Amino acid sequence: MRKYDVIIIGAGPAGIITGVTVKKQYPDKTVLILKEEENGLIPCGIPYVFYELNSVDKNIMGLKPFIDLGGEATTERVVNINVENKFVKTEAGSEFAYQKLILATGSVPFVPKFIPGYNLKNVFFIKKSYKYINSLFKELKDKKNIVIVGGGFIGAEIAEQLAKFENKNITIIEKENFCFSKAFSSELSEIATEQLKKSNVNIFTSTSVKEIIGEDGVVSGVKLDTGKELKADVVILAIGYIPNTTLAEKTGLNLNEYKAIIVDNFGHTSAKHIYAVGDCSETVGFLTGRKDNIMLASTATSEARILGYNLFGIRIRNSFTGTIAVFSTEINGLAMASAGVNDKDISLINLEVISAKFEGVDRHPGTLPSTSLLTVKLYVSPSDGSILGGEVWGGKSSGEIINIIALAIQEQLTVFKVLSYQIGTHPLLTSAPTMPGFIKAAEMALSKIYKN
Repeated sequence: MRKYDVIIIGAGPAGIITGVTVKKQYPDKTVLILKEEENGLIPCGIPYVFYELNSVDKNIMGLKPFIDLGGEATTERVVNINVENKFVKTEAGSEFAYQKLILATGSVPFVPKFIPGYNLKNVFFIKKSYKYINSLFKELKDKKNIVIVGGGFIGAEIAEQLAKFENKNITIIEKENFCFSKAFSSELSEIATEQLKKSNVNIFTSTSVKEIIGEDGVVSGVKLDTGKELKADVVILAIGYIPNTTLAEKTGLNLNEYKAIIVDNFGHTSAKHIYAVGDCSETVGFLTGRKDNIMLASTATSEARILGYNLFGIRIRNSFTGTIAVFSTEINGLAMASAGVNDKDISLINLEVISAKFEGVDRHPGTLPSTSLLTVKLYVSPSDGSILGGEVWGGKSSGEIINIIALAIQEQLTVFKVLSYQIGTHPLLTSAPTMPGFIKAAEMALSKIYKN
Protein backbone atom coordinates (compact mmCIF):
# COMPACT_ATOMS: atom_id res chain seq x y z
CA MET A 1 0.00 0.00 0.00
CA ARG A 2 1.48 3.35 -1.05
CA LYS A 3 1.37 6.11 1.55
CA TYR A 4 0.91 9.85 0.99
CA ASP A 5 0.87 12.86 3.25
CA VAL A 6 -2.18 14.18 1.38
CA ILE A 7 -4.69 12.47 -0.88
CA ILE A 8 -7.20 14.57 -2.81
CA ILE A 9 -10.25 12.94 -4.33
CA GLY A 10 -11.35 14.99 -7.33
CA ALA A 11 -9.54 16.98 -10.01
CA GLY A 12 -11.86 19.91 -10.57
CA PRO A 13 -10.93 23.53 -9.74
CA ALA A 14 -11.09 22.89 -5.97
CA GLY A 15 -8.97 19.73 -6.12
CA ILE A 16 -6.32 21.18 -8.42
CA ILE A 17 -5.91 24.45 -6.52
CA THR A 18 -5.76 22.66 -3.19
CA GLY A 19 -3.04 20.39 -4.56
CA VAL A 20 -1.07 23.27 -6.09
CA THR A 21 -1.30 25.32 -2.89
CA VAL A 22 -0.22 22.43 -0.65
CA LYS A 23 2.79 21.68 -2.88
CA LYS A 24 3.81 25.36 -2.91
CA GLN A 25 3.46 25.82 0.84
CA TYR A 26 4.71 22.38 1.89
CA PRO A 27 6.98 21.20 -0.96
CA ASP A 28 8.26 18.20 1.00
CA LYS A 29 4.77 16.73 1.46
CA THR A 30 3.70 13.95 -0.88
CA VAL A 31 0.36 14.68 -2.55
CA LEU A 32 -1.78 12.39 -4.72
CA ILE A 33 -4.84 13.41 -6.72
CA LEU A 34 -7.27 10.60 -7.56
CA LYS A 35 -9.55 11.37 -10.50
CA GLU A 36 -12.20 9.46 -12.41
CA GLU A 37 -11.30 10.54 -15.97
CA GLU A 38 -8.02 11.17 -17.73
CA ASN A 39 -9.18 14.55 -19.07
CA GLY A 40 -10.98 17.19 -17.03
CA LEU A 41 -13.04 20.12 -18.28
CA ILE A 42 -13.08 23.79 -17.34
CA PRO A 43 -16.65 23.84 -15.92
CA CYS A 44 -17.60 27.37 -16.96
CA GLY A 45 -16.21 26.79 -20.45
CA ILE A 46 -18.53 23.88 -21.24
CA PRO A 47 -21.24 25.96 -23.02
CA TYR A 48 -18.65 27.34 -25.43
CA VAL A 49 -17.45 23.98 -26.73
CA PHE A 50 -20.67 23.78 -28.77
CA TYR A 51 -19.93 26.79 -31.00
CA GLU A 52 -17.30 29.34 -29.95
CA LEU A 53 -14.59 26.74 -29.34
CA ASN A 54 -16.22 24.12 -31.58
CA SER A 55 -14.20 21.49 -29.76
CA VAL A 56 -14.28 19.78 -26.38
CA ASP A 57 -10.49 19.38 -26.52
CA LYS A 58 -10.05 23.17 -26.43
CA ASN A 59 -11.71 23.26 -23.01
CA ILE A 60 -9.55 20.68 -21.22
CA MET A 61 -8.39 21.46 -17.68
CA GLY A 62 -5.17 19.63 -16.91
CA LEU A 63 -2.98 18.94 -13.89
CA LYS A 64 0.30 20.28 -15.32
CA PRO A 65 0.78 23.04 -12.68
CA PHE A 66 0.30 20.45 -9.94
CA ILE A 67 2.52 17.80 -11.58
CA ASP A 68 5.25 20.38 -12.25
CA LEU A 69 5.40 21.02 -8.50
CA GLY A 70 5.98 17.34 -7.81
CA GLY A 71 2.41 16.21 -7.27
CA GLU A 72 1.19 12.80 -8.41
CA ALA A 73 -2.10 11.81 -10.05
CA THR A 74 -3.80 8.62 -11.09
CA THR A 75 -7.09 7.85 -12.83
CA GLU A 76 -8.93 5.57 -10.43
CA ARG A 77 -12.38 5.98 -8.88
CA VAL A 78 -12.46 5.82 -5.09
CA VAL A 79 -15.21 3.53 -3.80
CA ASN A 80 -14.39 3.28 -0.11
CA ILE A 81 -12.74 5.30 2.66
CA ASN A 82 -11.44 3.49 5.73
CA VAL A 83 -11.56 6.23 8.34
CA GLU A 84 -10.12 4.18 11.18
CA ASN A 85 -7.03 2.95 9.32
CA LYS A 86 -6.74 6.04 7.07
CA PHE A 87 -6.70 4.60 3.58
CA VAL A 88 -8.85 4.71 0.46
CA LYS A 89 -9.74 1.88 -1.89
CA THR A 90 -10.42 2.31 -5.60
CA GLU A 91 -12.71 0.47 -7.99
CA ALA A 92 -9.63 -1.20 -9.50
CA GLY A 93 -8.73 -2.60 -6.08
CA SER A 94 -5.80 -0.25 -5.36
CA GLU A 95 -5.30 1.02 -1.81
CA PHE A 96 -3.64 4.30 -0.84
CA ALA A 97 -2.91 5.40 2.72
CA TYR A 98 -3.15 9.04 3.77
CA GLN A 99 -2.18 11.34 6.59
CA LYS A 100 -4.80 13.86 5.48
CA LEU A 101 -7.65 13.24 3.04
CA ILE A 102 -9.46 15.95 1.07
CA LEU A 103 -12.79 15.43 -0.65
CA ALA A 104 -13.12 17.69 -3.70
CA THR A 105 -15.75 15.61 -5.44
CA GLY A 106 -17.67 18.57 -6.87
CA SER A 107 -21.29 18.47 -7.96
CA VAL A 108 -23.52 16.53 -10.34
CA PRO A 109 -26.63 17.54 -12.31
CA PHE A 110 -29.95 17.35 -10.53
CA VAL A 111 -32.08 14.61 -12.09
CA PRO A 112 -35.81 15.56 -12.09
CA LYS A 113 -37.33 12.12 -11.72
CA PHE A 114 -40.70 13.80 -11.20
CA ILE A 115 -40.81 14.64 -14.93
CA PRO A 116 -42.07 11.61 -16.87
CA GLY A 117 -39.70 10.75 -19.69
CA TYR A 118 -36.58 12.14 -18.00
CA ASN A 119 -34.75 8.89 -18.83
CA LEU A 120 -35.61 8.65 -22.53
CA LYS A 121 -32.85 8.40 -25.11
CA ASN A 122 -31.57 11.82 -26.24
CA VAL A 123 -32.38 13.42 -22.88
CA PHE A 124 -29.08 14.87 -21.70
CA PHE A 125 -27.61 16.70 -18.73
CA ILE A 126 -24.57 18.97 -18.56
CA LYS A 127 -22.18 16.72 -16.69
CA LYS A 128 -18.68 17.94 -15.92
CA SER A 129 -17.28 14.94 -17.74
CA TYR A 130 -15.04 14.97 -20.79
CA LYS A 131 -16.44 11.70 -22.14
CA TYR A 132 -20.05 12.72 -21.61
CA ILE A 133 -19.73 16.23 -23.07
CA ASN A 134 -17.71 14.93 -26.02
CA SER A 135 -20.52 12.47 -26.74
CA LEU A 136 -23.13 15.24 -26.42
CA PHE A 137 -21.06 17.51 -28.70
CA LYS A 138 -21.14 14.86 -31.44
CA GLU A 139 -24.81 14.07 -30.86
CA LEU A 140 -25.94 17.68 -31.28
CA LYS A 141 -24.20 18.13 -34.64
CA ASP A 142 -27.13 16.82 -36.70
CA LYS A 143 -29.99 17.67 -34.33
CA LYS A 144 -32.31 20.53 -35.25
CA ASN A 145 -34.96 20.94 -32.55
CA ILE A 146 -33.28 21.30 -29.17
CA VAL A 147 -35.26 22.07 -26.01
CA ILE A 148 -33.35 23.22 -22.94
CA VAL A 149 -35.13 23.01 -19.61
CA GLY A 150 -33.75 25.69 -17.29
CA GLY A 151 -32.81 29.29 -17.97
CA GLY A 152 -29.94 29.65 -15.52
CA PHE A 153 -26.36 30.32 -16.56
CA ILE A 154 -25.55 26.93 -18.06
CA GLY A 155 -28.88 26.50 -19.88
CA ALA A 156 -28.93 30.06 -21.22
CA GLU A 157 -25.29 30.07 -22.31
CA ILE A 158 -25.65 26.74 -24.13
CA ALA A 159 -28.83 28.02 -25.79
CA GLU A 160 -27.07 31.19 -26.97
CA GLN A 161 -24.19 29.16 -28.41
CA LEU A 162 -26.36 26.60 -30.20
CA ALA A 163 -28.60 29.33 -31.61
CA LYS A 164 -25.63 30.60 -33.62
CA PHE A 165 -26.19 27.63 -35.96
CA GLU A 166 -28.69 28.69 -38.62
CA ASN A 167 -30.09 25.18 -38.98
CA LYS A 168 -31.04 24.73 -35.33
CA ASN A 169 -34.22 25.65 -33.50
CA ILE A 170 -33.40 26.35 -29.84
CA THR A 171 -35.98 26.72 -27.09
CA ILE A 172 -35.63 27.42 -23.35
CA ILE A 173 -38.31 26.46 -20.84
CA GLU A 174 -37.98 28.46 -17.60
CA LYS A 175 -40.45 28.22 -14.70
CA GLU A 176 -39.58 31.66 -13.29
CA ASN A 177 -40.71 34.98 -14.79
CA PHE A 178 -37.30 35.53 -16.36
CA CYS A 179 -34.07 33.66 -17.05
CA PHE A 180 -31.12 34.13 -14.62
CA SER A 181 -33.66 34.95 -11.90
CA LYS A 182 -31.78 33.11 -9.13
CA ALA A 183 -28.70 35.28 -9.54
CA PHE A 184 -29.86 38.60 -10.96
CA SER A 185 -32.36 41.20 -9.82
CA SER A 186 -35.72 41.43 -11.55
CA GLU A 187 -34.44 44.32 -13.66
CA LEU A 188 -31.30 42.58 -14.84
CA SER A 189 -33.07 39.22 -15.29
CA GLU A 190 -35.51 40.87 -17.68
CA ILE A 191 -32.65 42.51 -19.60
CA ALA A 192 -30.83 39.17 -19.83
CA THR A 193 -33.96 37.40 -21.07
CA GLU A 194 -34.44 40.00 -23.80
CA GLN A 195 -30.81 39.53 -24.88
CA LEU A 196 -31.43 35.80 -25.19
CA LYS A 197 -34.45 36.44 -27.39
CA LYS A 198 -32.29 38.62 -29.63
CA SER A 199 -29.98 35.62 -29.96
CA ASN A 200 -32.74 33.72 -31.82
CA VAL A 201 -33.61 31.64 -28.78
CA ASN A 202 -37.29 30.83 -28.25
CA ILE A 203 -38.15 31.36 -24.59
CA PHE A 204 -41.14 30.19 -22.56
CA THR A 205 -41.04 31.76 -19.09
CA SER A 206 -43.41 31.10 -16.17
CA THR A 207 -43.74 27.67 -17.75
CA SER A 208 -42.86 24.15 -16.62
CA VAL A 209 -42.34 20.88 -18.44
CA LYS A 210 -45.14 18.48 -17.59
CA GLU A 211 -43.78 15.53 -19.57
CA ILE A 212 -41.00 14.58 -21.96
CA ILE A 213 -42.65 12.72 -24.82
CA GLY A 214 -41.04 9.79 -26.59
CA GLU A 215 -41.54 7.36 -29.42
CA ASP A 216 -39.96 3.90 -29.20
CA GLY A 217 -37.93 5.06 -26.21
CA VAL A 218 -36.50 8.12 -27.98
CA VAL A 219 -37.39 11.76 -27.31
CA SER A 220 -39.86 13.30 -29.74
CA GLY A 221 -41.09 16.36 -27.84
CA VAL A 222 -42.06 18.01 -24.57
CA LYS A 223 -45.47 18.76 -23.13
CA LEU A 224 -45.74 22.02 -21.17
CA ASP A 225 -48.02 22.76 -18.23
CA THR A 226 -49.91 25.12 -20.53
CA GLY A 227 -50.92 22.14 -22.67
CA LYS A 228 -48.68 23.17 -25.54
CA GLU A 229 -46.45 20.53 -27.11
CA LEU A 230 -43.04 21.26 -28.67
CA LYS A 231 -41.16 19.04 -31.06
CA ALA A 232 -37.74 17.99 -29.77
CA ASP A 233 -34.93 15.89 -31.20
CA VAL A 234 -32.94 16.49 -28.02
CA VAL A 235 -33.87 17.68 -24.52
CA ILE A 236 -31.17 19.11 -22.27
CA LEU A 237 -32.06 19.24 -18.58
CA ALA A 238 -30.14 22.15 -17.03
CA ILE A 239 -32.05 22.78 -13.83
CA GLY A 240 -29.23 22.86 -11.34
CA TYR A 241 -26.60 20.81 -9.55
CA ILE A 242 -26.39 18.98 -6.26
CA PRO A 243 -23.29 18.16 -4.18
CA ASN A 244 -21.55 14.94 -5.24
CA THR A 245 -21.46 13.41 -1.77
CA THR A 246 -22.37 9.75 -2.28
CA LEU A 247 -18.90 8.69 -1.10
CA ALA A 248 -19.03 11.09 1.86
CA GLU A 249 -22.43 9.79 2.93
CA LYS A 250 -21.22 6.19 2.62
CA THR A 251 -18.24 7.11 4.80
CA GLY A 252 -20.53 8.52 7.48
CA LEU A 253 -19.55 12.18 7.23
CA ASN A 254 -22.11 14.69 8.48
CA LEU A 255 -24.14 16.33 5.69
CA ASN A 256 -26.47 19.34 5.81
CA GLU A 257 -29.99 19.62 4.41
CA TYR A 258 -28.60 20.21 0.91
CA LYS A 259 -26.58 16.97 1.18
CA ALA A 260 -23.39 19.05 1.28
CA ILE A 261 -20.56 18.00 3.61
CA ILE A 262 -20.56 20.01 6.83
CA VAL A 263 -17.21 21.72 7.40
CA ASP A 264 -15.78 24.28 9.81
CA ASN A 265 -14.01 27.52 8.84
CA PHE A 266 -10.90 25.59 7.81
CA GLY A 267 -12.52 22.76 5.87
CA HIS A 268 -12.54 20.08 8.59
CA THR A 269 -15.35 17.54 8.29
CA SER A 270 -16.89 15.51 11.12
CA ALA A 271 -14.12 12.88 10.72
CA LYS A 272 -10.60 13.46 11.96
CA HIS A 273 -8.01 14.10 9.22
CA ILE A 274 -10.70 14.40 6.52
CA TYR A 275 -11.47 17.72 4.83
CA ALA A 276 -13.88 18.87 2.12
CA VAL A 277 -13.70 21.77 -0.32
CA GLY A 278 -15.62 23.14 -3.29
CA ASP A 279 -19.11 22.23 -4.50
CA CYS A 280 -19.33 19.12 -2.31
CA SER A 281 -18.91 21.16 0.90
CA GLU A 282 -21.44 23.47 2.50
CA THR A 283 -21.55 27.23 2.02
CA VAL A 284 -23.04 29.93 4.23
CA GLY A 285 -24.60 33.17 3.03
CA PHE A 286 -22.44 36.18 3.99
CA LEU A 287 -25.41 38.28 5.10
CA THR A 288 -27.77 35.72 6.63
CA GLY A 289 -25.31 33.19 8.02
CA ARG A 290 -27.72 30.52 6.79
CA LYS A 291 -26.77 27.38 4.90
CA ASP A 292 -26.62 28.14 1.19
CA ASN A 293 -26.19 26.15 -2.01
CA ILE A 294 -23.82 28.31 -4.05
CA MET A 295 -21.66 26.31 -6.47
CA LEU A 296 -19.07 28.43 -8.27
CA ALA A 297 -15.55 27.58 -9.39
CA SER A 298 -14.41 31.00 -8.15
CA THR A 299 -15.74 30.27 -4.66
CA ALA A 300 -14.28 26.76 -4.72
CA THR A 301 -10.78 27.98 -5.58
CA SER A 302 -10.90 30.63 -2.85
CA GLU A 303 -11.79 27.93 -0.33
CA ALA A 304 -9.07 25.68 -1.78
CA ARG A 305 -6.31 28.27 -1.27
CA ILE A 306 -7.30 28.74 2.37
CA LEU A 307 -7.40 24.99 2.93
CA GLY A 308 -4.06 24.44 1.20
CA TYR A 309 -2.29 27.11 3.27
CA ASN A 310 -3.64 25.81 6.56
CA LEU A 311 -3.54 22.05 6.05
CA PHE A 312 -0.51 21.47 8.29
CA GLY A 313 -0.94 24.44 10.64
CA ILE A 314 -2.93 27.65 10.59
CA ARG A 315 -0.92 30.10 8.48
CA ILE A 316 -3.66 32.48 7.38
CA ARG A 317 -6.95 33.32 9.02
CA ASN A 318 -10.02 32.34 7.06
CA SER A 319 -11.50 35.71 6.15
CA PHE A 320 -14.62 34.12 4.65
CA THR A 321 -17.51 35.68 6.53
CA GLY A 322 -19.79 33.81 4.15
CA THR A 323 -20.26 33.23 0.46
CA ILE A 324 -20.91 36.43 -1.47
CA ALA A 325 -21.82 34.68 -4.75
CA VAL A 326 -20.25 36.56 -7.64
CA PHE A 327 -21.82 35.78 -11.02
CA SER A 328 -21.00 36.97 -14.52
CA THR A 329 -21.94 36.07 -18.07
CA GLU A 330 -22.19 37.48 -21.57
CA ILE A 331 -25.22 37.01 -23.79
CA ASN A 332 -25.34 38.30 -27.35
CA GLY A 333 -22.53 40.77 -26.66
CA LEU A 334 -23.94 42.14 -23.40
CA ALA A 335 -21.85 41.42 -20.29
CA MET A 336 -23.82 41.08 -17.04
CA ALA A 337 -22.60 40.47 -13.51
CA SER A 338 -23.82 40.47 -9.93
CA ALA A 339 -22.48 40.09 -6.40
CA GLY A 340 -24.12 39.88 -2.99
CA VAL A 341 -27.76 40.77 -2.43
CA ASN A 342 -30.28 42.29 -4.81
CA ASP A 343 -33.99 43.14 -4.77
CA LYS A 344 -35.08 39.49 -4.45
CA ASP A 345 -33.27 39.16 -1.11
CA ILE A 346 -35.04 42.19 0.30
CA SER A 347 -38.39 40.44 0.58
CA LEU A 348 -36.89 37.07 1.53
CA ILE A 349 -35.12 38.26 4.66
CA ASN A 350 -36.95 41.54 5.32
CA LEU A 351 -33.80 43.45 4.43
CA GLU A 352 -33.70 47.24 4.46
CA VAL A 353 -31.66 48.55 1.54
CA ILE A 354 -31.58 51.43 -0.87
CA SER A 355 -30.47 51.03 -4.46
CA ALA A 356 -28.70 53.50 -6.70
CA LYS A 357 -27.90 53.17 -10.38
CA PHE A 358 -25.51 55.07 -12.63
CA GLU A 359 -25.26 54.73 -16.39
CA GLY A 360 -22.28 55.98 -18.37
CA VAL A 361 -19.73 54.74 -20.86
CA ASP A 362 -16.71 52.53 -20.29
CA ARG A 363 -14.26 54.62 -22.35
CA HIS A 364 -13.60 58.31 -22.76
CA PRO A 365 -14.43 60.20 -24.82
CA GLY A 366 -17.62 58.33 -25.58
CA THR A 367 -17.02 58.80 -29.30
CA LEU A 368 -14.25 56.16 -29.30
CA PRO A 369 -15.25 53.20 -31.51
CA SER A 370 -14.77 50.59 -28.77
CA THR A 371 -17.07 52.34 -26.28
CA SER A 372 -19.96 50.51 -24.60
CA LEU A 373 -22.70 51.71 -22.30
CA LEU A 374 -22.06 50.62 -18.72
CA THR A 375 -24.57 50.50 -15.87
CA VAL A 376 -23.57 50.06 -12.22
CA LYS A 377 -26.21 49.41 -9.59
CA LEU A 378 -25.48 49.20 -5.88
CA TYR A 379 -27.54 47.88 -2.98
CA VAL A 380 -26.63 49.72 0.22
CA SER A 381 -27.65 49.67 3.88
CA PRO A 382 -29.39 52.98 4.69
CA SER A 383 -28.27 52.78 8.31
CA ASP A 384 -24.49 52.67 7.91
CA GLY A 385 -23.86 52.95 4.16
CA SER A 386 -22.29 49.49 3.86
CA ILE A 387 -22.36 47.96 0.38
CA LEU A 388 -24.39 44.75 0.42
CA GLY A 389 -24.68 43.98 -3.27
CA GLY A 390 -24.16 45.21 -6.78
CA GLU A 391 -24.84 44.58 -10.44
CA VAL A 392 -23.02 45.72 -13.56
CA TRP A 393 -24.01 45.34 -17.18
CA GLY A 394 -22.71 46.62 -20.52
CA GLY A 395 -19.19 46.13 -21.87
CA LYS A 396 -16.67 43.45 -20.98
CA SER A 397 -15.24 45.50 -18.11
CA SER A 398 -18.40 44.53 -16.19
CA GLY A 399 -16.66 41.29 -15.19
CA GLU A 400 -13.80 43.06 -13.43
CA ILE A 401 -15.90 45.87 -11.96
CA ILE A 402 -18.12 43.32 -10.22
CA ASN A 403 -14.98 41.79 -8.70
CA ILE A 404 -14.14 45.20 -7.21
CA ILE A 405 -17.66 45.46 -5.82
CA ALA A 406 -17.36 41.95 -4.38
CA LEU A 407 -14.16 42.96 -2.59
CA ALA A 408 -15.96 46.02 -1.22
CA ILE A 409 -18.72 43.75 0.12
CA GLN A 410 -16.24 41.29 1.63
CA GLU A 411 -14.25 44.07 3.30
CA GLN A 412 -17.46 45.74 4.53
CA LEU A 413 -16.72 49.01 2.78
CA THR A 414 -19.24 51.82 2.94
CA VAL A 415 -20.25 54.30 0.26
CA PHE A 416 -18.52 56.94 2.41
CA LYS A 417 -15.22 55.13 1.89
CA VAL A 418 -15.83 54.58 -1.81
CA LEU A 419 -16.14 58.31 -2.42
CA SER A 420 -12.45 58.67 -1.53
CA TYR A 421 -11.45 55.64 -3.64
CA GLN A 422 -8.35 56.50 -5.70
CA ILE A 423 -8.42 55.23 -9.25
CA GLY A 424 -6.34 55.20 -12.41
CA THR A 425 -7.95 56.00 -15.76
CA HIS A 426 -7.04 55.90 -19.43
CA PRO A 427 -9.22 56.80 -22.45
CA LEU A 428 -8.84 53.37 -24.07
CA LEU A 429 -9.27 51.38 -20.87
CA THR A 430 -11.69 53.02 -18.44
CA SER A 431 -14.51 55.45 -17.88
CA ALA A 432 -13.59 59.09 -17.50
CA PRO A 433 -12.12 60.10 -14.11
CA THR A 434 -15.14 62.39 -13.72
CA MET A 435 -17.61 59.52 -14.20
CA PRO A 436 -16.37 56.18 -12.79
CA GLY A 437 -19.50 54.07 -12.53
CA PHE A 438 -18.80 52.44 -9.16
CA ILE A 439 -18.02 55.75 -7.46
CA LYS A 440 -20.91 57.60 -9.10
CA ALA A 441 -23.38 54.90 -8.02
CA ALA A 442 -21.98 55.14 -4.47
CA GLU A 443 -22.40 58.92 -4.59
CA MET A 444 -26.03 58.55 -5.68
CA ALA A 445 -26.65 56.05 -2.87
CA LEU A 446 -25.13 58.48 -0.39
CA SER A 447 -27.47 61.24 -1.53
CA LYS A 448 -30.44 58.93 -0.86
CA ILE A 449 -29.12 58.18 2.64
CA TYR A 450 -28.87 61.89 3.45
CA LYS A 451 -32.40 62.46 2.15
CA ASN A 452 -33.66 59.88 4.61
